[in-house]
Amino acid sequence: MASVFRYYAGWADKYKGDFFPPTDGFYKIVEHEPIGVCAGITAWNASLQFLAWKSAPALATGNTIILKPSEKSPLGTLVVGYLISKAGFPPGVVQIVVGGGPTGHLLSSHMNIQKVSFTGSTVTGRKIQDAATKSNLKRVTLELGGKSPGIVFDDADMEKTLFWCTFGITGNTGQVCAATSRLFVHESIAEEFVSALKTRFKAIAAGMGGDPLDSDTTYGPIIDEMQYQRVCEFVEEAKADLSPEVGGDSYAGSGYFVAPTIFLNPPDNAKIYREEVFGPVLCVKTFKTEDEALTLANDTDYGLAGSVYTQDLKRALRVSRAIRGGTVGVNCASVVGPQVPMGGFKLSGVGREMGEYALRHYTEPKSIWISAAW
Repeated sequence: MASVFRYYAGWADKYKGDFFPPTDGFYKIVEHEPIGVCAGITAWNASLQFLAWKSAPALATGNTIILKPSEKSPLGTLVVGYLISKAGFPPGVVQIVVGGGPTGHLLSSHMNIQKVSFTGSTVTGRKIQDAATKSNLKRVTLELGGKSPGIVFDDADMEKTLFWCTFGITGNTGQVCAATSRLFVHESIAEEFVSALKTRFKAIAAGMGGDPLDSDTTYGPIIDEMQYQRVCEFVEEAKADLSPEVGGDSYAGSGYFVAPTIFLNPPDNAKIYREEVFGPVLCVKTFKTEDEALTLANDTDYGLAGSVYTQDLKRALRVSRAIRGGTVGVNCASVVGPQVPMGGFKLSGVGREMGEYALRHYTEPKSIWISAAW
């Protein structure tokens, strides 16, 4: 979070406009004006990260912002709000409101709010965009769901690829919009690779329910009972037709836990293969050719992220460019940083967060024409 604020603090006096000489008899000046009052509605799975993504570029370009954290994880945002007030921000520059869906709707439809940035599900994103359109046509940035693919070629570094493919679906217990939830492995290495992946998943499952204050505990629970039940329903429905290669277990005790789970070669129309689960559930399919892998990878309504694993640089660049996703990792899972944009194609969103690109969403360009004959 701090790195994002530092990055955009550096932009505050550097986001410049343009000037064009009077070759047609007019000097032309382009300025970027603050858009006004903005709203940032954040998801529960990385609330402080999303707070920074939305408020830092808004503030750097001279706007004010109202932040609404998810009702499932509001405390961190409230603490940051307290720190902002202690830091000496003028009253009203950053405001925080708490509440559920109705509060988000009020922000999205308010006539005095000029911009809303939302991170969350595609279903809710549609509602945000609808409310924004029906009110004052406010600007909208949506960072939504995903069903991100990973492609593992036969020349991939086995150990490094196993690390990233494991992290890509078990990090934050799979509760990440860019999680690598679909994996396509070359048929010549599939048996060995899946076997090694199962070993890693079993080791992670063995630590479920550990003390969260213990440094050895690396795998946490699902956020709450509602999400736990949703993930379990996905798994149980899939188990009616497929036996999981590993995992498929769950228990609610000291928290709501779901073991990392792999389904091998599910049908193309399987719900668990098509829809975002938002849990530690991985679908693995095999492929023969690069073209087949890309067809499988892009056969989704989402386009948030993707990854490709190979030691062939030309192939890596070729495949990464062909994957229809906003962020593609080469020999790594999807990663983020303040310098580059984050966002999705297709149902994964509208607009971009972070990088210089985010600044464009918080300003209005104005063209000023000055007669050279004046």
